[in-house]
Amino acid sequence: MGTSLDREPYVSLVTYKRDGTGVETAVWAAPLDGKLVVFTLRDSFKVKRLRRNPKVRVARCNLTGKVLGPWEDGTGVVVDDPAYEKRAYEALDAKYGWQMRIGTFFRRIFGGLEKRVILAITLDG
Repeated sequence: MGTSLDREPYVSLVTYKRDGTGVETAVWAAPLDGKLVVFTLRDSFKVKRLRRNPKVRVARCNLTGKVLGPWEDGTGVVVDDPAYEKRAYEALDAKYGWQMRIGTFFRRIFGGLEKRVILAITLDG
């Protein structure tokens, strides 16, 4: 079972500040086990917001973040299971191909792989 956003190249992810204000970020997202998986930097504000409030919204968007479809509500978690994290990176590699692999290559050379984290998003619908 997939999501309506499985094939979209970019997804706008909304996470929420303490005051309830949503912050949109365009991200790459790949399907895995009926969820969307996203990678980001471990110390990013979206990770901090998600740890505080797991409520999220997602919508199809373009590279610049312009929303192109309806919003869908869901919940997100920071993945701490190394086996699931490995499968998530494989799903992202399968979807984004050379673009994802070249980014990983440079992070491996210049450092930074340990700074990445996977977010798993489950849509309510």
